[in-house]
Amino acid sequence: MNESTDPPDPLRWAIAGAGTISRSIVPDLKLIPGNRVDIVFSRDEAKAARFAEEFGLPRWTDDFASLISDPGVDVLYLATPFATHAAMAREALLTGKHVVVEKPMALNAVEVEELFALARSLGLFLMEAMWMKFNPAFRHLFELLDSGLIGKPASLRAGFGFPLIADGGSRWDVARSGGTLLDQGIYPVTLAHAIFGEPTGIHAGGRLREDGLDFAEHFTLDFEEGQFAHCASSMTEFVDPSASISGTLGWITLPGMFWTSTTLLVHAGTWAKMFAPEPIEHEREGNGYVPMLRAAGEAIRSGVTEHPIHPASETIAVFRTLDTISQLVKDSVAAFPLEGSQGAARTEVSDYA
Repeated sequence: MNESTDPPDPLRWAIAGAGTISRSIVPDLKLIPGNRVDIVFSRDEAKAARFAEEFGLPRWTDDFASLISDPGVDVLYLATPFATHAAMAREALLTGKHVVVEKPMALNAVEVEELFALARSLGLFLMEAMWMKFNPAFRHLFELLDSGLIGKPASLRAGFGFPLIADGGSRWDVARSGGTLLDQGIYPVTLAHAIFGEPTGIHAGGRLREDGLDFAEHFTLDFEEGQFAHCASSMTEFVDPSASISGTLGWITLPGMFWTSTTLLVHAGTWAKMFAPEPIEHEREGNGYVPMLRAAGEAIRSGVTEHPIHPASETIAVFRTLDTISQLVKDSVAAFPLEGSQGAARTEVSDYA
């Protein structure tokens, strides 16, 4: 008997949130065969309707409960303010939906652990949308590191800082989201974890607004074999948005913006290449989210509950580090108040783990 060659039914996505990220996600989903997006949710019905019209979606809603109970939805992409992520992801999982959550997927490691435990218990796919880890240049970076071209990696430098307009958006609202660490700092931390694993010690300082909103951090992560990562994030000034990984035989640079870079610069091999490397270019698919969305769809179809490129264990570990940095910044500002509420402190990870 011949097996059917008919293509599988499309994976049906819903989008929660009609902001900037969703405006990139929907066009990229449309580029991936076997995936479809038909409906968008926003608390503002008029905004949802405008979004649906602009992107050619047949349906929209301002009722989240009806969205996640809709039998015509298989997967939810959650791109609402940070503070809503954990609760909305939990609701969606409990109604039987697979969920991809825009970073940060929650506000702390406890929330992240609880979400992954719930997804596993229900046999549903859950992933933080850390698109950087799926991009071709990032994948190639690890091939180059594994090849030994720069020797043994020993240190890392990465930053993400831009003066953002204080427009009243959720970035500036400590109750809805708030802060540069979860918005920008998560990328340098994720990169450092991907290269060296979980840190054994952390030095951190930063600046807080009077209501506790963090708007700048600088931190050094120490690792078991003596490696270290110097990182910074800010939403009030520029921080060089490139990254570099240095080893015993050279270094590799990801030009800014490193989390979305399509280029690698390998400073190794010969002295000429060390100081004038030829760029290694990779093609960008759509807005850059296509590789991640394709990988998530393939994982869901295969029946797994997490993706091996960005699994639960690594996401939870990153949030443990973020939690420690956040607490250190708060402690340093309280202990060493300076003009602009800034300070610096150090801890071993076990102090806050």
